[in-house]
Amino acid sequence: MLVLLVGIFVVHIATVIMLFVSTIANVWMVGSSNFGTISTGLWLLCNSTCTELPVSSQDEASLKAVQAFMILSIIFSVVALVLFIMQLFTLEKGKRFYMTGAVMLVCWMCILIAVSIYTARFTDSVAFSTNPHHGYCFILAWICFCFSFIIGILYLVLRKK
Repeated sequence: MLVLLVGIFVVHIATVIMLFVSTIANVWMVGSSNFGTISTGLWLLCNSTCTELPVSSQDEASLKAVQAFMILSIIFSVVALVLFIMQLFTLEKGKRFYMTGAVMLVCWMCILIAVSIYTARFTDSVAFSTNPHHGYCFILAWICFCFSFIIGILYLVLRKK
């Protein structure tokens, strides 16, 4: 049981770190141009220098929603980690990790909403570039989606042990 708890704790910390990286770094979409590689993220458009991300007025609300849900997913993931540590030492066996699992599943839902909106609205568009493809931050966000779901379900299953 101890090995399982340590494993879940390590994967949870890795998920928090990957959420931070995928939200902060500006490599959600990558394309090439005459001047080199161009990447866009949730915040900036980067080639040799980074500038504010040019977004049309119709896509601005979608981008703000993606930014908000990614930040919320980080907050919920950190709250779930703190709850896990607190509940590990304070609650009795049958009541442990119920809230942690619920908060982690809310984090999972926030990641799902953010990445789905980004996929629907911004996938094939990198300004001033050709041959756009997904960057590592987009892939990290989907990995965090899977990890947060698995961790949330494991917390709910572990509450009975």
